[in-house]
Amino acid sequence: MFTESVLSKGIKLSMDGKGRATDNAFIERLWRSVRYEKVYLNPPKDGAHLNSMISEYFNYYNTEKTHSGIEDNYPGDIYFSLNQKIDHATAA
Repeated sequence: MFTESVLSKGIKLSMDGKGRATDNAFIERLWRSVRYEKVYLNPPKDGAHLNSMISEYFNYYNTEKTHSGIEDNYPGDIYFSLNQKIDHATAA
């Protein structure tokens, strides 16, 4: 069911594990940023506080922080523009 849902949106899905090391590197770098830019600077009081801090950070990361790897755009803008293209393609 998951696979069909992903493929029906026009998303490529790798079943052979190729690219896994690259994906891991990106994820590790992301969580390193979360730790150093948010969590270590403001140690959470409890789990609920940590959850709200991480939500706040990801909102900042996706909508307010430009990224040089995507030509100083915001990840949220890229994501939503791609989703609109996929939605229009599947609706046609």
